[in-house]
Amino acid sequence: MNILIRSDHVEISGYVNAVERPSKVLHDRSGDFIETMKEGAFKKALARNDNVRVLLNHDRKRDLGGTKDGNLELEEDNIGLRAKAKIYDKDVIDKARKGDLVGWSFGFTDRDVDKSYDEKGLLHRAVKDLDLEEVSILDRTRTPAYKGTLIMARDDKNILLGEEVEFENVAIQEETPKEETPKVEERQEEQTEPKQQEIVEKNIDYSKAEEIIKEIRELKGEN
Repeated sequence: MNILIRSDHVEISGYVNAVERPSKVLHDRSGDFIETMKEGAFKKALARNDNVRVLLNHDRKRDLGGTKDGNLELEEDNIGLRAKAKIYDKDVIDKARKGDLVGWSFGFTDRDVDKSYDEKGLLHRAVKDLDLEEVSILDRTRTPAYKGTLIMARDDKNILLGEEVEFENVAIQEETPKEETPKVEERQEEQTEPKQQEIVEKNIDYSKAEEIIKEIRELKGEN
């Protein structure tokens, strides 16, 4: 997930859910279960609903916009449900700056679910179709239900602000005001830093290569 903090809003993009990936052990009135969103389930849901909302912590009173408002984009790709949101709420912007946003979640109702039980008797739910009502940005008062939706956010000093994500790198970046734009001299100095590839090449031992070349020349009768 990437978080870009601008002067009046924060842009958040990343995956709400990875399809074909089981959740943590969840609990409802019927007991414990594990849930997996099947590939294509979100595509069906998005085709039916053009007004999915984006909330903070599943709180209807903290409605931050939606797909119909134009500040939330949702799509299912080969990884899962991907979201891109522009949030203008001052409280959310402040949480982003503090590193207090910890992941995504989503609210839905079932339409088509396959149920099975493992050897321990634990229920497994495979959701093949659903009605997607909302996606939520979670702060530290909540815990994401699915692995791989936590945020690892680092600032410009490489300080860890959140928790490590499992399937993608995540970073917080704050927009630099125009008056603070680095000078040309500073930019040129940064570009002189060795790239990773250059560092690797300096550590290569060429002695064996020289021996091989010498042997080849001897075989050819060269000096």
